[in-house]
Amino acid sequence: MTSDQALDLLSALLQVVVFVSGPVLLASLMAGLIVGIVQAATQINEPSVSFVAKAAAVMVTLLVVGPALAAQLIEYTRNSLQSVEHVVR
Repeated sequence: MTSDQALDLLSALLQVVVFVSGPVLLASLMAGLIVGIVQAATQINEPSVSFVAKAAAVMVTLLVVGPALAAQLIEYTRNSLQSVEHVVR
């Protein structure tokens, strides 16, 4: 295995990580930001409200884009397992 092949594997790994975690983290960030603004405007500082909103946003995001994320993970895993024979040599 050459260094170029190792960099290609690492690059593919990082792309999959960003693709899979990005939508979930973005939904949690947006929910937290919106709840934070509402809590600041209404002066209701209850931590459970923020947690419930973030959890709901993450669940909805996973329901909507979950199949695409799972397909990406399966494809990456399949390609990784097929390239094991080239890596070991």
